[in-house]
Amino acid sequence: MAEYVIVFNGEWVGELTGEDLAAASRRVTALRAEMTEAGALVFTGGLNPDAPVFSVDPSGGTPLFTDGPFVESKEHLGGFAVVDVADEDEARMWAGKVAMACGWPQEVHRFQSPRRLPETS
Repeated sequence: MAEYVIVFNGEWVGELTGEDLAAASRRVTALRAEMTEAGALVFTGGLNPDAPVFSVDPSGGTPLFTDGPFVESKEHLGGFAVVDVADEDEARMWAGKVAMACGWPQEVHRFQSPRRLPETS
């Protein structure tokens, strides 16, 4: 099994009416249930565009927190789903369903396989 993240860029979402959003919400709710039943869904969520965003930089030896991201990621990343599937074909299938349910494009990225760190004595 491999984990993939299916994400959408908030800028890809066009102007939507309340009715458009309600219809998309119904489709996404049904799809989440389907993904859960199939055992593919790990986690899904949309990001709150009104919540604070901050960055943390460890390069000075202690964490330095600053307001906002280095890039405008709050306007880029709008939401995501993490799926655990057998292969890329299955990831593509779920991503297609997510895109159709939401009504806007999605990107798919595979997580790195867990690596074993060398043991130290």
